[in-house]
Amino acid sequence: MSTSEAAAADKKSNNFIRTIIEQDLAAGRNDGRVMTRFPPEPNGYLHIGHAKSICLNFGLAEQFGGKCNLRFDDTNPEKESQEYIDAIKADVQWLGFQWEEPVRYASDYFEQLYQWALHLVREGKAYVCHLSAEEAREYRGTLTEPGRNSPYRDRSVNENLEWLEKMRRGEVEEGECVLRARIDMASPNINLRDPILYRVRKASHHQTGDEWPIYPTYDFAHGQSDAIEGITHSICTMEFEDHRPLYDWLLDNLPVPYRPRQYEFARLNLNYTVTSKRKLKQLVDQKIVHGWDDPRMPTLAGMRRRGYTPASLRNFCDMIGVSRAEGVVDVAMLEFAIRDDLDKNAPRAMCVLNPLKVVITNYPERQVEQLTAPNHPVRDDLGERTLPFTRELYIDREDFREEANKKFKRLVLGKKVRLRNAYVITADEVIRDDAGEIVELRCSYDPDTLGKDPADGVKPKGVIQWVSATEGKRAEVRIYERLFMHPAPDRGGEEFLEHINPKSLTVLTDCWIEPSLAAAAPEDRFQFEREGYFVADRYDHSSKHPVFNKTIGLRDTFNEQGGNAGGAA
Repeated sequence: MSTSEAAAADKKSNNFIRTIIEQDLAAGRNDGRVMTRFPPEPNGYLHIGHAKSICLNFGLAEQFGGKCNLRFDDTNPEKESQEYIDAIKADVQWLGFQWEEPVRYASDYFEQLYQWALHLVREGKAYVCHLSAEEAREYRGTLTEPGRNSPYRDRSVNENLEWLEKMRRGEVEEGECVLRARIDMASPNINLRDPILYRVRKASHHQTGDEWPIYPTYDFAHGQSDAIEGITHSICTMEFEDHRPLYDWLLDNLPVPYRPRQYEFARLNLNYTVTSKRKLKQLVDQKIVHGWDDPRMPTLAGMRRRGYTPASLRNFCDMIGVSRAEGVVDVAMLEFAIRDDLDKNAPRAMCVLNPLKVVITNYPERQVEQLTAPNHPVRDDLGERTLPFTRELYIDREDFREEANKKFKRLVLGKKVRLRNAYVITADEVIRDDAGEIVELRCSYDPDTLGKDPADGVKPKGVIQWVSATEGKRAEVRIYERLFMHPAPDRGGEEFLEHINPKSLTVLTDCWIEPSLAAAAPEDRFQFEREGYFVADRYDHSSKHPVFNKTIGLRDTFNEQGGNAGGAA
């Protein structure tokens, strides 16, 4: 573990929002309540950045004895689907959190939001505008120049009400007009330059069907939904800081039942990672990955399938803290979190990824000896497992050399090595095929070396893994590495697809595992000794066709090799 990783692991999380809540409770604000919400838009799968928001909102509610709602801000039916809703609910529960029932939707409040839109019109604080999208951009102004009032801004209340009701009845075509708030076209904050509150969208909605031909914008739905639900602390990322004056203006000008307050924190930016939903969808649509839950994806579904644990993600979110300062977190910190968790909790097992057959010539044919091995070096509570030892074995091809220097501490022709949790063997002979490739090793074993060194006092130089060739099981192993080779694949105006790692997935179909691993349940995690951490695939693994995904290696070889390894081994 590096110095930076150790410091991160020991660091107490910085969380200024926790301090705000403590102060609010001490001052008796919000009637002593803490009510938060996690408000995803159901237009894609959740990613690692959402994990930070989930842990923050649900975690604060838990810490202060409050409640947290799960509310889908579903105001754009053309990009939303039930698939995304179901996936988001599964991700939140997988992380270990439970929302205050029932699941809520902004669409639950569509009628109330429409009534509040009518209220703004009657108060002279909203109007129907017929500027085209291009004209509206011209009237809006720039960051340095004020906007100009729309020629429709001074319509009468009755005329605006008539047009809004026509929009509601579906008598207006898409793009023909919008409802805008009447605030200040000269405001230095562009979000206050008469923002759009309603658009015409003649699209079927996953919750309301064809009931509504108009839909509120995110800005109009969000704060009012918070108010309806009695949210005390509306927590969002820093890109919404400039929207907070509009959030407050709407609440100040509507007869809402409660007055929530918005607080912003810095979003999670992770190097070697893309979290834009649009770009993630592009990866899926262009079949660069095998779906939203591909283990190379930074989605929570992908991380789950790769073998990341809920505890490791929660610990990671606690390690990076919560602040308003933007920055980029090194993905090595996330990888440290998963290694740390799996090292403590994953049972050990043996798997031969690149098999080379070994025949122990002095071991009885057809004999099967049942050896035992601990499932964890220090966790006695994880018990033991049985390892069948037979005359024919598989070792990894990389663990043998005909000749080697003293640094090579594995099997060398004419020398000894210990088979993990078993005997010491000596490589006696190499068998080759017609092409000259080594296809088999003839070895001998010392029957008096089970659990002890050879009697001649010559200790073997190393220990290697093995699997019985007759009792073991063939398995498919998928080796996943980082999807991107560049630390900032979508920054600086570069095309992010140019940085795809061509070696992000390697599928090995002739691997050999301990027989007990075939009975592993989907999502069971293991350390394959000397290889890394692996998980039984959530969907494809079965006892008849074992499939394991590589979660992460035992150390970070990506950075050790200057980023040329393509991923953490």
